[in-house]
Amino acid sequence: MCKKKVLITGVSGLVGSVLAKSLDQDYEITGVDLKECSQVPTVAADCSILQDILPVFSGIDTVIDLASNPSQYSAWDVIHNVNLKCTSNTLEASKIAGVKRVIFASSNHATGMYEFDSPYSEIVKGSYSGLTADSIPLITTDMPVRPDGPYGIAKAFGEAAGRFYSDQYGISSISVRIGTLNSEGRPTNQRQFATLFSHSDMSNLFGKCIEAPSSLKYGIYYGVSNNKWRFWDISNSERDLGYAPIDDAEIWRNG
Repeated sequence: MCKKKVLITGVSGLVGSVLAKSLDQDYEITGVDLKECSQVPTVAADCSILQDILPVFSGIDTVIDLASNPSQYSAWDVIHNVNLKCTSNTLEASKIAGVKRVIFASSNHATGMYEFDSPYSEIVKGSYSGLTADSIPLITTDMPVRPDGPYGIAKAFGEAAGRFYSDQYGISSISVRIGTLNSEGRPTNQRQFATLFSHSDMSNLFGKCIEAPSSLKYGIYYGVSNNKWRFWDISNSERDLGYAPIDDAEIWRNG
């Protein structure tokens, strides 16, 4: 059988590099980015310019859209000129090329303001007194978006734009609200004991998104490992995608 052709935009970044390496055996992976990725064939192009990236979408089955400035502290002008354009161009290029599925790298920052509410504000500080891990009221994808800055607003925009392209053009649009993924692959501060998304769990979830049934036309899912103090709900990804995270940040608690 022919392997599915998967294009990763923004492939040279941390998330793209991890996915390119982990998915390359099962799929025909190509990338597009300003910088070349050494792990997979990459076209050097600016994703904020639609005409420059259109050719690389031809013949692609699934797009994993990571192209953006990845800093959560990005200023409005960067968000406007880079992130919003890259996201909208990916969807438009996918529509033109007949791509069946776009997996959008959203972020927990689309709902980051919830972390100022109790008990999440205590959990991210590591203040667990009076709390029981298995009785935390989880933040679900059905709850209103509450971005914590321009970066989070751009991610909420991407989710909404994906909904439009799904409803209007029939593209299967899946958004993954990525938790904390870092180069270390382990918690580096107190918050990350709740929010860690390990490299292996991320690769697992994105693989599940690629293989989800074609009947799944739209969905938003939290990308997080099976952390003891996790406060994002993953029941819909378990149900819709068969996602079963393995790693728990607690194994590094005293490491």
